[in-house]
Amino acid sequence: MATRQQQVRLQIHQLMDACLFALTFWVAVQLRGLDWVMEFFQLVPPPPEGTIFWYFLVLIPLSPLVLEWQGYYNLSLSESHWNKAWVIVRSCAIITGALILLSFFFQISFARLVVIWFGLISAVALYAKDELLRKLLANRFMASHYGRRILLLGMPDEVEEMRRQVARLPMETIQAVDACNVVESSMEELAACLHEYSTNIVIISGRHLPFDKVEETIRVCELEGVEVWLMADFIRTEFSRTSFATLGDRPYLVFRAAPEASWQSLVKQLMDFVGALVLLALLALPMTVLALLIRFNSPGPVLFRQKRAGLNGRPFTMLKFRTMVTNAEQLKQELEALNEMSGPVFKITRDPRITPIGRFLRKYSLDELPQLFNVLVGDMSLVGPRPLPVDEVARFDDMAHRRRLSVRPGLTCLWQVSGRNDVKDFEEWVRLDLQYIDNWSLWLDFKILLLTIPAVFSGTGAK
Repeated sequence: MATRQQQVRLQIHQLMDACLFALTFWVAVQLRGLDWVMEFFQLVPPPPEGTIFWYFLVLIPLSPLVLEWQGYYNLSLSESHWNKAWVIVRSCAIITGALILLSFFFQISFARLVVIWFGLISAVALYAKDELLRKLLANRFMASHYGRRILLLGMPDEVEEMRRQVARLPMETIQAVDACNVVESSMEELAACLHEYSTNIVIISGRHLPFDKVEETIRVCELEGVEVWLMADFIRTEFSRTSFATLGDRPYLVFRAAPEASWQSLVKQLMDFVGALVLLALLALPMTVLALLIRFNSPGPVLFRQKRAGLNGRPFTMLKFRTMVTNAEQLKQELEALNEMSGPVFKITRDPRITPIGRFLRKYSLDELPQLFNVLVGDMSLVGPRPLPVDEVARFDDMAHRRRLSVRPGLTCLWQVSGRNDVKDFEEWVRLDLQYIDNWSLWLDFKILLLTIPAVFSGTGAK
């Protein structure tokens, strides 16, 4: 239940956690400087404390982002101790690793023992903070003052289902105090229930209610100053996630079948830009050598340009090192009968259009390197569904396949690390793309990037 109050609480928690990590780092530094510690571990005196400032600049914004990335703020109060401990340890390890990388890249000299102690102390402190909050929220005094009392309105079967859902909520401070059939109840009876139970929230199931009845109920709650939640299950969806938005002064229900804008998506865009820039700088010389090999191996341009379907199907010009003869598109019509891929995609083993150097480039995906320029300008991402030619997208026979266009296309994807071209069923290809979209996270992107490295170097499934 994501209310405005909970959003404020989340922001407070994030600020507390940022301060907690800064505090634990300061404690680790102070422990390292104690005389008996230096004597026991035979350590030299620590460097000046002025360098701590740079670590604070990283820790304070980074720690909440990493915790959110790892799902820490989605943990319920009733989460098992092992699950919570694993998320905390994983998050602290990532933050500690980031500090080590900071020291390495910016040549900041710091005692290794400080970083190790920081990781241990921060994990213990974060877990202790969570346990303290759990005890406080379970306290009767806290529950009576800060508890949320819910009144359920709807048809009898809907009310029972809502009651079971509320009972399964992990938050001890939420309680369903009463329920009634809003069709049979008058507005006076509704107001009496609000007064009797000092209700905080009214949840209405609008599936079988006329909208005038829903509007009248909301008006009563509005006059009472009671928050109303309208269950929007009167519109059935398969996989869309529902949210609320306003456009001007009008409220809207939003049904979103792709990842929404978030801190993670902003970090992904930054990672794409910086990653493409760094890789282009590192690979400038190898790419120049490859360009010369292509130029002298067969007649024609070095780069192959083709219109591909980008975000929401918007065409863009994708760049590749040319691996085929110059009249490859004309020869494609003659080879259609040999297509080994189901659906609109065209792929065959030992394609006669591929040049000798092109076969090598394709085996190790070196022909894809110019797409780093596409990533740099924002047409593509490092990770995402592979972009298909515009004409192949136009031949989709199932409109559900177009949902793979709801995110920016990428250099690598789940299909790429799941056998690459050994996947011959287009339905399986789309299933992997939609699985990526429905489960997207920065952590998933990171895993796909790591899995891409051995897949590329092995040349498995390449054509």
